[in-house]
Amino acid sequence: MKFLTILLLSITLALATVDINNATAKDFTSLKGIGAKKAEAIVKYRDSVKCFKSIDELTNVKGIGNKTISKNKSDLKLGKCIK
Repeated sequence: MKFLTILLLSITLALATVDINNATAKDFTSLKGIGAKKAEAIVKYRDSVKCFKSIDELTNVKGIGNKTISKNKSDLKLGKCIK
């Protein structure tokens, strides 16, 4: 039973879409090529500009390039800015 629960949780996390305007650093680490340091850099950048205006704005974060965005495009969404 534990195995099934872990499997379902893993699948849910793998299929989750990351809202770049509201995600936590932990949420960003679920993306391909994004580790803890890059995730923290994304959150720090987002806090400094209030909110992202487009997904491509992620390239303004050091270490995030067009390749990283392309790999994760289907898992990213630009949610409503609630700050």
